[in-house]
Amino acid sequence: MRRPVVLGGAALAATIALGAVLFVARRERADPARCPLGLEARGARCCAPGQRLERGACVGTPVSCPSGLANTAAGCVAPERRVRIAGGSLTLAPSDWEAEGIVARTIRVAAFELDAVEVTRQRYGKSNEPGLPVVRVTPDEAEAFCRAAGGRLPTADEWLFAAAGSGARRFPWGPTGLVCRRASFGLVEGPCATGATGPELAGARPDGQSPEGALDLSGNVAEWARHPDGSARAHGGSFRSRVAGELKSWSSEAASGAADHVGFRCAYPAAQH
Repeated sequence: MRRPVVLGGAALAATIALGAVLFVARRERADPARCPLGLEARGARCCAPGQRLERGACVGTPVSCPSGLANTAAGCVAPERRVRIAGGSLTLAPSDWEAEGIVARTIRVAAFELDAVEVTRQRYGKSNEPGLPVVRVTPDEAEAFCRAAGGRLPTADEWLFAAAGSGARRFPWGPTGLVCRRASFGLVEGPCATGATGPELAGARPDGQSPEGALDLSGNVAEWARHPDGSARAHGGSFRSRVAGELKSWSSEAASGAADHVGFRCAYPAAQH
């Protein structure tokens, strides 16, 4: 007769913790919500109540907008604001779960500020669907815009630290939970929708924000960041991304110039307190 296995206090606690993580992960993978609170599904898009879908665009004056977004006659728009990233150190290693291709290293980043949301069409000076992130912008065009706003493109290390934090989060919000209500991804060929031709509203998914309050660091549009050699890569995945490997905090791609799935946000010197 086999004796029952008796776990010690530490082992029992670890087992319970693992079970809780797996339970949450299973529940979140099964989450059916496609659009965030305050938006409604219209074809491949999530539009505000009162809007209709025309040629892939949400048109009409919204009846209401998600919390944190301003209601304008042309659509819902995330106001311009910044979050403070305190800075610190971050260690990544090839042994990290789903960190294939990552070279073991430690980065150190000084405090800085970052746009809470991707630069929107309204902020960039485009009026159609003003709440969408601007796309088809080259790294140099993005850099020039940020300089005019008193900032610059974030460095690759700054962008990574904003998304992963000192704890090397796999996603900006935490270790699990890549679901459609948290990030705009898989909108062209699934799993969140099919047939999309562009991103969703910037800043409309608070469930996917980082602890500091930065939104859409994973998905929606990939974002330009400067690398030490002066080149730029697009980080964080986009509405076109379909698998977790393209949406992790450390994911990036060597996009070739302006593209319909690449936008940007700006970094700024940390305010003195």
